[in-house]
Amino acid sequence: MYTLYYSPRACSLATQVILRELGQQVALINKSTIESFADINPVGSIPVLLDGEKTLTEGAAIILYLLHKHRSSMLPKEADDYQQAVQDIMFANATVHPAYSRLFFITQNMSAGVAQTDAMKAAAQHLTQLWLVVESRLSKQPFLGGGVPSAADILLAVYAHWGSFFPVEIIIGTRAQSMISYVESMESFQLAVAAEQSQTDELAS
Repeated sequence: MYTLYYSPRACSLATQVILRELGQQVALINKSTIESFADINPVGSIPVLLDGEKTLTEGAAIILYLLHKHRSSMLPKEADDYQQAVQDIMFANATVHPAYSRLFFITQNMSAGVAQTDAMKAAAQHLTQLWLVVESRLSKQPFLGGGVPSAADILLAVYAHWGSFFPVEIIIGTRAQSMISYVESMESFQLAVAAEQSQTDELAS
């Protein structure tokens, strides 16, 4: 069994969804319950995944580790398809994720006012451009993974939810919205969200 350190509805949700897609059992530990999380990950970020004596960090690296280890079809064997799958994971994790993180940073570090509003609008416009890239990729297939959801699709579905936290407009095209809706309806996604919510409710009681 794996152990996953997470924060609710954070990027660690994608790791949990992928573990469930791979048919793996996972124990969840909310990062907020750990007094000195830096002892587990000095960077302080989630996800952190324990696999036996291994401590794995960095979301994309964890996902690639899991897909390799369990020989998942989400990581194709054919060279060109493999490269595209890895590229899509990196696009989601290293390009789209930081673009959303910019909104969190602005909210937490800039005082309310014109400057903050302008910065958030600029960040939202950048995200809209990134979603246009996704929309274009989906013009001939329902998912970045082709006919079935890929790890990158799962990551993007998790990130898309974050837009609802901010008073800005991030435009997501109809094809991308359909992809997101499908991923969110998957049993693995539903179970992952429910597992996080169950722990959140327990902590609040």
